[in-house]
Amino acid sequence: MNRQTQELIEQDVIINEPAKFAVILHNDDITTMEFVVEILVHVFHKTVQEAAALMMDVHENGQAIAGVYSYDIAATKKGQTDQLAAEKKFPLKLTIREVTS
Repeated sequence: MNRQTQELIEQDVIINEPAKFAVILHNDDITTMEFVVEILVHVFHKTVQEAAALMMDVHENGQAIAGVYSYDIAATKKGQTDQLAAEKKFPLKLTIREVTS
């Protein structure tokens, strides 16, 4: 092994953490509170107590973060929720926003 190869091997490898994205639930006047809790339990894997508290946060403040994930996971959870809401004919809105430090 030559010196240049050895130097490359010994260099520190910097691994950047992937960007994180928040999935945000938005309040509306049609989607039932029960459905929001159901979504939070089944799609976002919250406990019933966590889901109920988060649902009330959305209801009282207009929006709340359901979870923070890598982009692919955030998009998948949004897609699952959009599909379930469409099946029930609820206009539940979710958005994805990059979390900055």
